[in-house]
Formats: sequence, structure tokens, C-alpha cells
Amino acid sequence: MSTHRPRRSRRISLLAVVAAAGIAVPSVAAADTPVAPVASDHHRPTAVRVLDDTYYQDALGKSGQELKAALHTIISEQTKVSYSEVWDALKATDEDPDNPSNVILLYSGRSQSKDENGGNADQWNREHVWAKSHGDFGTATGPGTDLHHLRPANVTVNSIRGNKDFDNGGEDVPDAAGNRTDDDSFEPRDQVKGDVARMILYMAVRYEGDDGFADLEPNDKVDNGSAPNIGRLSVLKQWNDEDPPDDFEKNRNQVIYDSFQHNRNPFIDHPEWVDSIWE
Repeated sequence: MSTHRPRRSRRISLLAVVAAAGIAVPSVAAADTPVAPVASDHHRPTAVRVLDDTYYQDALGKSGQELKAALHTIISEQTKVSYSEVWDALKATDEDPDNPSNVILLYSGRSQSKDENGGNADQWNREHVWAKSHGDFGTATGPGTDLHHLRPANVTVNSIRGNKDFDNGGEDVPDAAGNRTDDDSFEPRDQVKGDVARMILYMAVRYEGDDGFADLEPNDKVDNGSAPNIGRLSVLKQWNDEDPPDDFEKNRNQVIYDSFQHNRNPFIDHPEWVDSIWE
């Protein structure tokens, strides 16, 4: 068992930009292989520096709500997938780097066969990290199918999480070590706390109520019900700080960008933007 855890003119491969700029990067065998960051004179990974010069150029120098608005414009240029297409997409985005026949499940960290997906208790299904009832968007193409917050999860664990907000505390979740839950909240294992925070905050920037769906916003509450809110914001910010993006999360962002939606989660590339927007 493995526990590994645009504007349309901007829809370009990051690797192609790096190559065109004459910057050396480690060779990769496939899109699902994590790209190690390269040190730069500007104290930023080369890949992020290239993105700043291209994809994020209209966001640089901004902060607060001005930054949020700029990022919304950038990441709203995306190719949308259907809910049925999500199955195959997750098999690529969440592939186990040590076993290409498997995916890594978000909450349990278990490596499980890509073919063992479905609705049975021991299978994996499509977890909406921003619970689809929070804003009542269901599985509609858009927020209901956005790969940046959809992850493979064990069916039973997914059911235990349900539509609960995120917070610290609770009782241990059976067969998912490190996860805890109580009546109104769910705490994921430490290795993916930051992942969860950045997925939630991506959704808050991407869906601002200007595309027929609800304006999704985090708040500092739990038990939000069907309101287009999820909490707890103060805890999500803490998780973003304590669990920075790892190679698996960075690679996932790149695969979604290159192969599926052609947009990025900016908080994976720039975790510091979380505190700039939500002070």
C-alpha cells in the first residue's frame, strides 16, 4: 500500500515556455511525472517565474480584492469537462507515481486500482471537496465538474465526510488514519490539509456568481448547510501555511492545466496569495 500521498492566448504548456526561454529543466517521461523546481536568482522556482511572466502577469503587484479579481479573470478561461469525463480525468490527475495502474485516494492516502471506481463501499468515487450542496450546484458542468476540487476518495470515507465544513477536531474516521470528524465538520489527514485549503480557496476565486452559479465564499463558520459558503476560513489559512504544496499536488495542477481544463489553481503556484486575499 502506497501512502504518497487565460485568456486563451495563455493556454500554453509551461514546459514549452521554459524550453523556449532556454531555461534548463529536468527531463520528464510523461505529463504525470512531477517536475522538480529549479532554483532561480530571484529566489523563486523557475517554473513559477515563467508562469509569472506569462499566465499570472496581470495579477502581479496586486493584493487583496484587486488580486482576487485579477485571478478570477485569469482562471475563468478554462475548458470544461462533463461529470462522466471526470472519472477518466481523475485517473490521470491523481495517478500513483509509484504505480501507474492506481490512483491515490485523498483522505485515506490509499493507493487503489484505477478500475475499482464506482459506488460500492470499498471502491473509490468522485469527492467534491467543496461540497456540491454548498451553493446547490450539484454535478452541473462548471463547479460540479471542476477538477481542481474533485478528488478520488473511498466511498465510505466520502460518505462520512458528506457535506460537512472543514475544521479541526472530532473522532477518528474508521479506515482513514489521521482524519477526524464530528457532527458538523471534517478534519483531513495532515498530509492533505493544505491541498484541501487550496482547493476550497480556488473555488472561491473561480466562482464569483457571474456565470449562472452561486458566488462561492469561505467563511469562519461550520454547519453552513446549503448556503454558498464553506468554513472554517481561519483553519483553512492555517492548513495552507502548515502544509505547503508538495510534488503530487504541483503535478496534479500541471496535468489539469496541460491536458484537461487549461487553467491553474493559483494557490498551488503562489500559496502566499491566500494571506494577501484573506487577511
